[in-house]
Formats: sequence, C-alpha cells, structure tokens
Amino acid sequence: MEYRRLGNTGLQVSILSFGSWVTFNTQLDNQLAGECIAAAGEAGCNFFDNAEAYDGGKAETIMGQAFRDLGWERWSYVLTTKVYWGINGEVPNMKNTLNRKYLMQAIDGSLERLEHDFVDVLYCHRSDPNTPLEETVFAMSDIVSSGKATYWGTSEWNAEEIRGAIEIAEKHHLHKPVTEQSQYNLFERKKVEREYSRLWDDYRYGNTIWSPLASGLLTGKYKDGIPDDSRGALKGYEWLQDRFTNQAEVAKVENLRPIADRFGCTLAQLALAWATKHPMVSSVITGASRVSQVVQNFEALDVIPLITEEVDEEMRAIVKA
Repeated sequence: MEYRRLGNTGLQVSILSFGSWVTFNTQLDNQLAGECIAAAGEAGCNFFDNAEAYDGGKAETIMGQAFRDLGWERWSYVLTTKVYWGINGEVPNMKNTLNRKYLMQAIDGSLERLEHDFVDVLYCHRSDPNTPLEETVFAMSDIVSSGKATYWGTSEWNAEEIRGAIEIAEKHHLHKPVTEQSQYNLFERKKVEREYSRLWDDYRYGNTIWSPLASGLLTGKYKDGIPDDSRGALKGYEWLQDRFTNQAEVAKVENLRPIADRFGCTLAQLALAWATKHPMVSSVITGASRVSQVVQNFEALDVIPLITEEVDEEMRAIVKA
C-alpha cells in the first residue's frame, strides 16, 4: 500500500480507501460490512469514510459496530464522516445547513452512532449559502479544538468557497480546512483538474475523491443493460440509470477494455489506478458490496505503476472521443 499525506497535513492516508456510500445497510448487513472493512484493512487500507446522511445515519451505526467487533486499536485507522443534509426531517436548523447549532449537534450524533470519541476528518458535505461562511469556519474550528475532530474539510464546495474559508481561518488564527472530497473519474475531471488547480498550487489542498468508477459505469458491467444486483437497479438510485444506458458512454468504457487486457487487469482496476495519478488526490475512496470486490479493488495497487503519461493520454483520448 502507498500512503500519502492528506493535503498539506502530516496525516498519512492509504492511496486506496474504503467508503460506505450506497452499500452499507442497502447492500451490506452488519456482518458483511465488517468483513469488507477487515478485507480492506488486510490490504493496507487505513482510511474509512462515512456520512451522517448515508441511509439516514444507519451507515455510521453499522461502521461503528464493525470497528467495535474488529477490536482494532483506534490509532491504527483514520475515520471520517460528513455533515450537512441532516437526518431529522424538515426541522428548522437541522436540514441542509452549516449553522453553528446544527454543526455542534451533528458531530455529537455522528460520534454516538460511530461509537467513537472523535473522527479524524469532519467534512462539510456541501456548502451553505444561507449561513455566513465565517460562522461555519468558527464552528468547525471549535469542533477541532474540542477534540471531536482532528481535521476538517469540505465536500463539493467550489474553489472560491474553499479559498474564502481558508482566508477567514488564517485571519482569525483558526483551524483551516485541509481537504476536499469531490467526485473524480475519467468522465468527471473538470473540478479537480481545472477549478481546484490553484488551490493545490497555493495551499496543497488535498482531495479524498469519491466515485472513481463513475458509480460503476467504468467497471463495464452495464454494457448489456442494468444487472439486477447492481447499483443501477437499487431503489432510490433510478437517477443513475440514464448514465448506465447511455450507449455513447458505455461504448467509451468498452474502448478502454483493450488497455485493461494489455495490463491483465479489470476495467475497474484500471480506472482506480488512473484516479490515483493526479497529485491533488490524497486517497481514492472505493466501495464494495462483497468481500471479493474489496479484494479485487485493492489489487489495483499493482496497476498504478503501469499508468504512465502515455497511458494516461491514451485513456483520456478514448473517453473524450
């Protein structure tokens, strides 16, 4: 396993990590979730990601129980979660906000479900235009100072918002955000590669990217339609079906297959390895619905050295075509 610093911090995180979006409680019960986490750990993964909103808090509960059952020492892994959407219904101050009241209560709720005293990174899951940015920065800094989070970051914020948060923190000598968590894959590159480029140059702002497989499109599993056991067939994820049935995008994925065959790897392993190559990427968050999938995903570590500049250009040309 390769370990990288999380942005400009001293925290080292595994280049491939494991997250709970979609799968926990939806496709994984407590036992299977624990087995998948254990398999990731055996591969050298030390970074595990969650969010308050994943299945209304149930994903945090399952992950917390899994870590308790595994009995791992707390110092041996990095645990993260995200807050913003809320899980208490249409209640004022408890939904789609980053105001101080919400943040102070949201972190306590997450820690209770995770059965932990602190998380290593607490992300603001989206930005909140209705709360003064200064209020959010002060609250997040206070959470770090309280010991309930070691670092804080952003998820799907735009570059201007992130820069604004950093400048407020620097002005008032507060804990600055250190990392983003945004979508990044062969089909979704603009935000990381263009919008955030100055953030990397100026601050070495990190990124723990999600959806490196474009929600499964880059696995090639959708070439003959939507399998019954796939994410595209899950209730509540119908919004993904248009992409999975987009023949132009499916064809681009198939045109990547000869490269995977050349390297003796799967399309998924090829896409995961590619996603690690951008310097801003601190960790690539993977997901899985079974242990064998975890093992296969982490075998992408062997493919990373094969993604040369020439291969990168070849893959980009195929997807752009």
